Amino acid sequence: MEEDIDRGTTPIGPVDPETQKENPEDEIPERGKWANKTEFLLSVAGEIIGLGNVWRFPYLCYKNGGGVFFIPYFVFLFFCGIPVFFLETALGQYTSEGGVTSWRKICPMFEGVGIASQVIVAYLNIYYIVVLAWGLFYLFHSFQNPLPWSTCDNNWNTEYCHNYRAMNSNLTYSDWSFLHNETDLNYEVNISTESMKITSPEEEFWDRRVLRTTNMSLGAVQWELALCLLLAWVICYFCIWKGVKTTGKVVYFTATFPYLMLILLFFRGVTLPGAGEGLKYYLWPQMDKLLEPAVWRDAGTQVFFSYAVCQGVLTSLGSYNKYNNNCYKDCVALCILNSGTSIFAGFAVFSVLGFMAHSLNVHIDTVVEGGPGLIFVAYPKAVTLLPGAQFWAVLFFLMVIFLGLDSQFVCVESLATAITDIFPGVLRRPGRREVLVLGIAVVCFLLGLPLISENGIVLFMLVDTYGPSGISLLLIACFECIAVAWIYGANRFLDNIEDMIGYRPLPWVLKYCWLFVTPLICVITMLYDALSSSSINIPGVYNVLGPWAPRVAALLTLTPLLCIPVFVLLCLWRNRRGITTPSSDLRQARPHQPRLTLCKYVIIKGQEEPPRINGEDEKLALEETVGV
Repeated sequence: MEEDIDRGTTPIGPVDPETQKENPEDEIPERGKWANKTEFLLSVAGEIIGLGNVWRFPYLCYKNGGGVFFIPYFVFLFFCGIPVFFLETALGQYTSEGGVTSWRKICPMFEGVGIASQVIVAYLNIYYIVVLAWGLFYLFHSFQNPLPWSTCDNNWNTEYCHNYRAMNSNLTYSDWSFLHNETDLNYEVNISTESMKITSPEEEFWDRRVLRTTNMSLGAVQWELALCLLLAWVICYFCIWKGVKTTGKVVYFTATFPYLMLILLFFRGVTLPGAGEGLKYYLWPQMDKLLEPAVWRDAGTQVFFSYAVCQGVLTSLGSYNKYNNNCYKDCVALCILNSGTSIFAGFAVFSVLGFMAHSLNVHIDTVVEGGPGLIFVAYPKAVTLLPGAQFWAVLFFLMVIFLGLDSQFVCVESLATAITDIFPGVLRRPGRREVLVLGIAVVCFLLGLPLISENGIVLFMLVDTYGPSGISLLLIACFECIAVAWIYGANRFLDNIEDMIGYRPLPWVLKYCWLFVTPLICVITMLYDALSSSSINIPGVYNVLGPWAPRVAALLTLTPLLCIPVFVLLCLWRNRRGITTPSSDLRQARPHQPRLTLCKYVIIKGQEEPPRINGEDEKLALEETVGV
């Protein structure tokens, strides 16, 4: 009896109920599950389909050769984006763990990969919601008549502000070519050299009213934006505070409403004069662009950003699936939806930009902007040209808010899931999750306040560029493929997938993408990105941060990446023999089959089968087991 107790076994016999209650493992509630497949699909769709589909993809197409950009984009999508997207989703479903503990279970040595992805999610939680604060600020001002960004009669306007509508009524030829340093002999008014500094009311509203940019250092926090940021966090908190029970219900609205708005804007845009010219510049192929490495880099980073890979989000969302859910079909459908939305959004955006260029009689280069400028300068300018400007402004900024909202609260859900799975005995008890999510919201709100201060846009761009940077995501993708394909074993992982969904999806394609193709493409893109980015190219960053700018950029990039080697060393120190041994509670369909084969050669063997024993020995072993 004493030997049994020393070995940690329980003797056969009745168990005292009071003693059983004292076991902390019995008190841990089970993880929740999605009520149905639709909740999972809408949650992932809400995460991967966001503002990047509207403000980044169309601009990259225009910038990188129009329709030619689709070639590198789909190359990265098929050989990098989809394989990693499916890997992370299937990993979460197989392990039923979040973005950190899932890696600990299949390969303890690479737990740092999960930690690195959560650091990037923390960056996103801090700065991405600032876009929602801007969107709320614009939405509240969209109910004014006239729209405050359509006139130069406000106290924030300068003497260089000129309203295009007013000037169009004074000029015989409505030509705004002086905006891009061209001259026109047909002008009936003399434009002095001072007018080269001319700005539109939309630009001044964005720069001087919303951002309040100057050439000085960081200023005071803007209380109006702070209230908008607080409101965004309150909405986000109540969307996810109860876990997947509330998240799964909220996404029915937040993930579908933007599509309704996008369809309305599309049909309104393509019926406007000049829309065809805008679509031409969006899609017209320039074949020479394929020879430029920057085009391929932009395609790769767009795929990784828009598909939310290497952030632990897909693993967390997949972990709430039932074990036998067909996650492969789900991933294919979501990838088609994401890329289709990006392409469709380009039609909605460039049809309106073509109309704006036509109305102002300028070249489309003048009105096309990338990044936040497309959402908060170019599109508001186009809205003011439409009849019923207030109505279209409200619809547009509602779409912006809902596109960003579901991406934001799914990121918070991912971080909360990862932390809860690390400390299940503490955080899965009633009421603990609400406190955890509240803590995340408060900390991220406070850390986000500097981003909405005067000149805070500089910090926003710095975090956006170097936080979830291309180098970080690409390197994490490489380590994910190495951990699953080379250490855990690609064959074994495909066996797990077959056990879950009933078949092996594209076994040769996925296997060799994980083993060779995806890591190779990521390394090449990462090296080019590192070699071509020699300095910080963010306007005003040195005025605001001075010599600390490159140090902050390096800190943002290195913090997640250092987690990987640090946790490898910790694992070696704790348990050198078990650094690559997966958790024993993971279900293995074919444990004795080779874990990795290449061209029919066994690279990593499976588990050794236990030696068979004869009937007499089996009877003796049974007696030793049950007898004391």
